[in-house]
Order: sequence, then C-alpha cells, then structure tokens
Amino acid sequence: MTEYQTTLRAHRRLAILRHLEGCSEYTSNASVLVDVLRGVGITSTRDQVVTELAWLAENGFTENTDHGDFVITTATERGVEIARGQARHPDIQRPRPRGRGI
Repeated sequence: MTEYQTTLRAHRRLAILRHLEGCSEYTSNASVLVDVLRGVGITSTRDQVVTELAWLAENGFTENTDHGDFVITTATERGVEIARGQARHPDIQRPRPRGRGI
C-alpha cells in the first residue's frame, strides 16, 4: 500500500466516525456513507466503505449489522471519542479542532 493510500484510509475512517458522531443514535448505513465521503472529497466505492466498517468494528469503534444488501453501522463510545479528538488511534487521522461559530 502506498503512503497516499494509507493516508486516504486514515482520513476515510475519521470521516466515517465524524459522520456517525453527528447522526441520530450515531447510526448510518454504507450507502449513505459512500455519498457522505464523496461530499468531503474522499471518493470511495461501496466495497471500500464496507471494508472500513469491518475494520472499525474489529477495533471496537463501531458495531455493524449486515443485512445482505445493506450494512448498518453505529459508532461505539470509543468511536465517538475518536471522532471528537478525545482519543487517538494510529490508523485513524486525528481530527483538526473545529472552528467556533460566529
């Protein structure tokens, strides 16, 4: 894997967790995440998203439910902490501080 691919993967994981952190009940699905990632400039295939969701679940950051045609994911407390920058993981990009509203 190239350095660029490694960096992109870390950013993809953070973007997924940050989206979940902002969702009702910290829950979304893989199809929505493909669109969300595209919207933040991280174009990803559904397979890439599902692979990252599996990795996030294996590491305790999400809980996934596979319904065959779609995957539903929910951030765990640890995943929300990563999204907020309160905790770190070496394979997930650390978030930049969020700006204050005017």
